[in-house]
Amino acid sequence: MDNKMFCFQCQETAGNKGCTKVGVCGKNSDVANKQDLLIWLTKGISEIATRLREEDFDIPKEINQLVTYNLFVTITNANFDEEAIDKRIFKTLDEKNKLLNNLKNKENLSKAALYNDRDLNSLNEISGKVGVLSTEDEDIRSLRELIVYGVKGLSAYTKHAEVLLANNEEINAFIQRALSLTLDNSLTVEDLVNLTLETGKFGVEAMALLDKANTSTYGNPEITKVNIGVRNNPGILISGHDLRDMEMLLEQTEGTGVDVYTHSEMLPANYYPAFKKYSHFVGNYGNAWWKQKEEFELFNGPILMTTNCIVPPKDSYKDRVYTTGAAGFPGCKHIPGDIGEEKDFTELIEHAKKCKAPTEIEKGEIIGGFAHNQVFELADKVVEAVKSGAIKKFVVMAGCDGRQRGRSYYTEFAKALPKDSVILTAGCAKYRYNKLNLGDIGGIPRVLDAGQCNDSYSLVAIALKLKEIFELDDINELPIIYNIAWYEQKAVIVLLALLYLGVKNIHLGPTLPGFLSKNVAKVLVENFGIAGITTVEEDMDIFFKDKGSNTVNKNMLIGELVSLYPQAIPVLMGIGMHCLGCPASQSESLEEAAMVHGIDIDILMKRINEAVNE
Repeated sequence: MDNKMFCFQCQETAGNKGCTKVGVCGKNSDVANKQDLLIWLTKGISEIATRLREEDFDIPKEINQLVTYNLFVTITNANFDEEAIDKRIFKTLDEKNKLLNNLKNKENLSKAALYNDRDLNSLNEISGKVGVLSTEDEDIRSLRELIVYGVKGLSAYTKHAEVLLANNEEINAFIQRALSLTLDNSLTVEDLVNLTLETGKFGVEAMALLDKANTSTYGNPEITKVNIGVRNNPGILISGHDLRDMEMLLEQTEGTGVDVYTHSEMLPANYYPAFKKYSHFVGNYGNAWWKQKEEFELFNGPILMTTNCIVPPKDSYKDRVYTTGAAGFPGCKHIPGDIGEEKDFTELIEHAKKCKAPTEIEKGEIIGGFAHNQVFELADKVVEAVKSGAIKKFVVMAGCDGRQRGRSYYTEFAKALPKDSVILTAGCAKYRYNKLNLGDIGGIPRVLDAGQCNDSYSLVAIALKLKEIFELDDINELPIIYNIAWYEQKAVIVLLALLYLGVKNIHLGPTLPGFLSKNVAKVLVENFGIAGITTVEEDMDIFFKDKGSNTVNKNMLIGELVSLYPQAIPVLMGIGMHCLGCPASQSESLEEAAMVHGIDIDILMKRINEAVNE
């Protein structure tokens, strides 16, 4: 197949298989291939750095920052600017060569480590040869990409911590070792599965690092009612995840007559005490990232994109879009500033002064700020509600939002939840239900919003705290179910972190990742009970049916059976059902599965019931 590009790292990839001509996100094939080249060279410099550590060479912090920055540049919807990516490629080649000169043992280095051709035509040519499909074995390719995407998400957390001058050498060393190992053709599927779980381990550590950096700098998030209306002053809209950019923008706009509003990913900035002292910080404008074209048009003032989640802007407002950090889009003004430097937002502020006030698109308030410290303060109240039966289940509905119509499932799922259940959320998936009136349970809101994907550590901390309070041996004994929406690579590292912590029976939607081969999906299903979503009605039945009163019957769907009774998985695998994770298999009944695989339904029922009873 003569592909102009190949990318399947996000949930919206074409046909859930891969974008081959242009990305659904909007990036063209040249940008996609240059991003592949940048990742390949970053693997090369990581291989050299890993070897240098073995020779007791101290890797400069600038190299660690270069690696995490390169990875962040290639996250979905972060940077569409080919010229900016070319600059990263040349910078990486320069730094790679400097490191290579310090390496004593240069034997058996990969081509990515040794490559040094700076001719642009040569770079263009090789960029189309070093991407995803350069790994021929489907399962090895799947696991390598799962690790790379996990490391991309891990690097996003690390980069945000670095901006606040928080560093962890062990995390950086792992990122670089993991990248270098994806070049190692001697690794087996089992080796890569283990590396995948190790990626989850460091994901937890990076989340904790960022959480400490944010809270020690800006205070612990507080329960906050966030205004979603507008005022009459001109405004600046800031999106993305970088709280340091938020801080600098608020400082520089103070006293200028320009108001500041958060958008989408930046919503959690409203919860931090340090930002509440600014009277010109109005609140949040708009909804999830994918509604940018409509909402940016109506905002009227300039928009600052600090990280990922850029939708290619319309010409009508493109001149009002500014980027900074790892974000970039051709034709949009980029505001420079390295880690530790003060950025100059003067041009952005002067632009705002010439613009009309934002057009109001909604009124009222939304509530958030339920990060771990705030929830811990409510611990007695929460525990009593659980013990009394007022709260029967916590439902983790974290992750990402996206454009697909099928994502309305999450709105309907939230509406259909039993009144004795509470949603724990972090990420822009919450925009599907955070403005519903779901009420409260004894004063505890039924949607506890911990923040954005950068605040996902709170969900981990809350689960571990509940496990401690209830003196449980296994995190899966908690009254918590996981129905997570995913879109890009930060959601991948959240998933791997949960798997590392031993969480099982996670449902992932709206589709399972296109980069999972059948055999890799099989491993996740068999070992962790990973499943896709079905319909709201069927999933309600799966999640909330009283398992103690259930009996396995031949009409039960495979997806329901696997979720309720993971003990049945080996039995199903034994009759040849090796793709339990795919939606087609999950929507089959037991009777249909028995017929397809040529086994008597009564025999299959007997084997499953024996496994369940054991």
